[in-house]
Amino acid sequence: MKSNQQKQEQKQNSEAIIIRGGTIATLGEHNKVLRDHALIIECGKVQKIIPEKELFEGNFLSQEYSEIWSQITILNASGKVVMPGFINAHMHFYSSFARGLIKADPSKNFSEVLTNLWWRLDRKLSAEDNYLSAMVALIDAIKKGTTTLIDHHASPFSAKGSLFEIAKAVKESGLRASLCYELSDRDGEKVAQNGIQENLDFMKWVQSGQEGDQLRALFGMHASFTIEDKTLKSAVEQARALDHKCGFHIHCAEDLSDQEITQKKFGVRVVERLERAGILGPTTICGHAIHLNDHEMDLLRKSDTIVVHNPQSNMNNSVGVANTLKLLEKGILVGLGTDAMTVNMLEELRSAVWVQRLFQKHPNVAFIESYNLLINNNRQIANRFWTNTPLGELKVGAAADVVLIDYDPPTTMDESNFAGHLIFGLAESTVDTTIANGKIVMKSKELLGLDSESIMAHSREVANKLWNRF
Repeated sequence: MKSNQQKQEQKQNSEAIIIRGGTIATLGEHNKVLRDHALIIECGKVQKIIPEKELFEGNFLSQEYSEIWSQITILNASGKVVMPGFINAHMHFYSSFARGLIKADPSKNFSEVLTNLWWRLDRKLSAEDNYLSAMVALIDAIKKGTTTLIDHHASPFSAKGSLFEIAKAVKESGLRASLCYELSDRDGEKVAQNGIQENLDFMKWVQSGQEGDQLRALFGMHASFTIEDKTLKSAVEQARALDHKCGFHIHCAEDLSDQEITQKKFGVRVVERLERAGILGPTTICGHAIHLNDHEMDLLRKSDTIVVHNPQSNMNNSVGVANTLKLLEKGILVGLGTDAMTVNMLEELRSAVWVQRLFQKHPNVAFIESYNLLINNNRQIANRFWTNTPLGELKVGAAADVVLIDYDPPTTMDESNFAGHLIFGLAESTVDTTIANGKIVMKSKELLGLDSESIMAHSREVANKLWNRF
């Protein structure tokens, strides 16, 4: 039984939620598919998963919850699957305002995609753009059941304070996110120094613990080919001085041009350069990792560096297909991200399966491996940053990041075939309710605490101003 003090703290800090009537998929290392069970949430964490009949046996509810009965929310999950919120391991919130933009010149390769679209857009971003583009993406994430996002931001002429604007949106949304600023020399030394300072300032703020468990910080870098040796050395030294375990977040060999330019300018391959600079390690994310040789893969494995696969973006930009099967065979921790193509992680999962089968020219590969990228590997990745409370699974003590998805399986669904139901059934279904850190942020498909209509109207006004500056 809880002490009076604990009960009072619960009253002040978090609502209590009981989810009953649905099918619970716990995920985690040993997934369990549970029917006729109830999930009980208190203080932002999973407190119990019990057979529903126990709710009413021995006067359980009155014994355990009599002090807070008026605060308990009971959710009926009948016809729904109850599972952990999804994790997106590589995202760009600022890309929200590129949707519908038709002013960019046509591009025939990835280098032109960067110069004609993304680098033109990010140079025009203001503090207001940074905040609103993040809010738009976070609202969409709530609707798609994505509760944790690892973001990578760029706004070279509004770098100062940019991560704090995004953090403001994250706090208001109720979701959790890891943020970083994209260091690059492409806009000159002063802008690069501003990028270093923004990373350091935000890291210090997050490490102070003032904002609780919602936010994390990495040191962001664009890519090897846009960062000079002097800048790279300075950034790593300052980051390590602040935190010797500091992790980095960088695009890695996304396009062949990254390898070609890096070898021409610096005399080494991309991962070799990152390794020599001291960037690799268990809290560093290398996004994409498409154009790698065996030696580079071995360096990633030996350093326990994270790789994040972004299949839809890679197809869209025609940069190639990461050989996820080989990366996994090497023992590298490979997760799944969207690179801002979507926040719908199940859509990205399906794409990961199809493109790998096409790449491998084999119709019977990459199924469970792609499932693991999202369900198991993203969980491991997130838990390297959020070390206080387990994410990505439903068990006692884990974070209460929970989604309820409309799904009444037409065939038997259990632990042995849950992956098939996820990829071919749940991925086509609708998220009904999203809970983040024990707080209901969407219930019965309606956002709570955010005025989506007002935010989207404001977003359109601000985006139009940005497009006029483009």
